[in-house]
Amino acid sequence: MADYLVIVESPAKAKTIGKYLGSKYIVKASMGHVRDLPKSQLGVDIDRGFEPKYITIRGKGDVLKELKDSGRKVKSIFLAADPDREGEAIAWHLAQSLDVDPSRPCRVVFNEITKQAVKDAFKHPRAVNMDLVHAQQARRILDRLVGYRISPLLWKKVKRGLSAGRVQSVAVRLIVDREREIRAFTPEEYWTVRALCDVSGERFLAQFYGYKGKKQELKTREDVLSLFSRVKGHPFVVEKVRASERKRNPSPPFTTSSLQQEAARRLGFRAQRTMSVAQQLYEGIDLPKEGAVGLITYMRTDSTRLSDTALTEARERIAAVYGDAYVPDQPRVYSTRQGAQDAHEAIRPTSAMRDPESLKAILNRDQYRLYKLIYERFLACQMASAVLDTLQVEILAGDATFRASGSKIKFPGFMKLYIEGSDDQEEEEGFLPPLKEGQTLEPRPTLKEEQHFTQPPPRFSEARLVKSMEELGIGRPSTYAPTIETIQKRGYVLLQEKRFVPTELGELVIDLLKEFFPTIVDVDFTAQLEKQLDDVEDGDVDYVKMLDLFNRDFEQYLEVAEKSMEHVTLEDELSDEICEKCGRQMVFKHGRFGKFLACPGFPECRNAKPILKPLDVSCPRCNKPLVQRSGKKRRVFYGCSGYPECNYVLWDEPAMRPCPSCGEPLVKKKNKRGEQIVCSNAECQHVEQSDENVTVGADGR
Repeated sequence: MADYLVIVESPAKAKTIGKYLGSKYIVKASMGHVRDLPKSQLGVDIDRGFEPKYITIRGKGDVLKELKDSGRKVKSIFLAADPDREGEAIAWHLAQSLDVDPSRPCRVVFNEITKQAVKDAFKHPRAVNMDLVHAQQARRILDRLVGYRISPLLWKKVKRGLSAGRVQSVAVRLIVDREREIRAFTPEEYWTVRALCDVSGERFLAQFYGYKGKKQELKTREDVLSLFSRVKGHPFVVEKVRASERKRNPSPPFTTSSLQQEAARRLGFRAQRTMSVAQQLYEGIDLPKEGAVGLITYMRTDSTRLSDTALTEARERIAAVYGDAYVPDQPRVYSTRQGAQDAHEAIRPTSAMRDPESLKAILNRDQYRLYKLIYERFLACQMASAVLDTLQVEILAGDATFRASGSKIKFPGFMKLYIEGSDDQEEEEGFLPPLKEGQTLEPRPTLKEEQHFTQPPPRFSEARLVKSMEELGIGRPSTYAPTIETIQKRGYVLLQEKRFVPTELGELVIDLLKEFFPTIVDVDFTAQLEKQLDDVEDGDVDYVKMLDLFNRDFEQYLEVAEKSMEHVTLEDELSDEICEKCGRQMVFKHGRFGKFLACPGFPECRNAKPILKPLDVSCPRCNKPLVQRSGKKRRVFYGCSGYPECNYVLWDEPAMRPCPSCGEPLVKKKNKRGEQIVCSNAECQHVEQSDENVTVGADGR
């Protein structure tokens, strides 16, 4: 007979913990929250100090009954939900539902699900932290006030089904504002000229810097021709050579934000997918001879802090695998960003001794790839710095200065294991051949000119959006992924080529909110609210007073909006397509997976179909045009317009011309060196470089 009941959120977590605790403990799962505010009403009594009205979540009645029955048979109940505000709130709701005194030692928390961590946690239970509960409750009420009072207004003035959220609206505004920056951007022309140098068979490029040591921009073709004229007849002489040694330090261990960003860059994971897989790794994986074991620490954190035990274990592992030279003199300590809660450790493996390769046969593909990313980042963050030999060279041709730089790895350090990804494509910097000051370059370098135009700021990818939200203080680690999912479900933004684009509806809603609820979509105001929630958690601010202060201004905005906001009709954009079922002219609609064609006669006529983008390329099988399509997972592909009669498919973008060797379509392939045009026929070896740069001689010819 068990003496204690332990309640966690999920069956996977219950299974792992139950194995560690033994027969005196029975471990049950609450399946997340058991109580919440009602969906059909505001559920907050504003006049009674913002008192929330909680009800049992539909479908959780049987779960609660089972927990109550189990609770009657034991001496004590322990609440072991996740170690964050959300988990504290779940523990408090369970205490209320099961008649557990939250002020007694009933709350157990651990940052990792390992045998030692769990046993240590049960030696030191504590009371439910009401400051954490109040902070979570305040966030929930704030979101309810905004969502349930602005959304009906949007239904009435624009159309039904719209919603406004406190954090989601600011996220949409970031995307809308960026899109308008892009539209307003005026590109400016500029040119670069690089000298292709050859020294004893080793080639390198030196870029034009300026005249007489002063930087000079080449804005027009005339500037380029002037440069050619000025270097004509002059030898290219090495003026300065600077050799130096540079150290490069590793990136800190993962926080929730940096994990989501790096998983997007390196693995192509969406934020929701990253968190789902991380949850599985945290809650426990069945390992041979060990049973269920949590492989990583808690994955919702904004801290880069690591425990002394983890640091010691990492250093021992690095020494064993890579040697003592790869272990720095002291453990690396990373500063957590200002404003972070720093409630838990960084995301790391629970044991540095469990390397990814030893688990590859046990984990599924997603689990293995994410665990490998976390493991390598953790180990690399405690490795020695990389040392690079760098060379910077200035070359004179008349009064024109050209510069070149290069580097090579002298000691790889952490780079032997891991290098952080980047959102921006960076040109690789090779090493320069040996050069001496006063050396004349022979043969004479040729000049390579290239026209460019300044680019607008890039659209947000998921990684960029998460990074911006974190930097601006919008939301917290647990909110990034659900916020991104919500703004897509509402039809406010679309993900096109892995970049967010606002819909017409998204722009309209943001414009209305900016006019009538300026603070709700104000970045600084939202960040300040997050700071106030942190202060509630720390016990420095009374959450009722905080809510009252917010609501006073909010009520005034609501009153003005009710009277002054005009009705807005969002007209559907007509297409040239005629509905083959009823003859109406079809319209463009926005769905979760992008734009599509639909019959305006809905619900009488439910005809809908994808938008097919015709290409100026013919199918090699039936000679019909190829069209751009989108698959179930939103992956773009190119197929025959004669489908299903002809099922010809290309997964790479066609290059708009057939292969001169075999007649099959050419396609564009991207790699680190740029873009290549290759034949889609695997048996044909035809390859072209997609490089339209013009190469001219140093005399301009």
